[in-house]
Amino acid sequence: MVDYFRILLNARLAKMEERGASAVEYGLLIAGIAALIVVAVFALGPVVKGAFEETCTSITNEGKTGTATC
Repeated sequence: MVDYFRILLNARLAKMEERGASAVEYGLLIAGIAALIVVAVFALGPVVKGAFEETCTSITNEGKTGTATC
């Protein structure tokens, strides 16, 4: 009977250790994804900004109003 309780206790402790490892793994995964997003924003930011500025310039020049802002 004591052996049975010992096995149950060991099984429960093993599950708790796996939960902690899973949390660490998920944390590392989220940190990696966040770093990838930051790199992509810094790499593509000037390209997207240039596209918006070009579109704004062409819209402003087509209207010839002089007061239009983007």
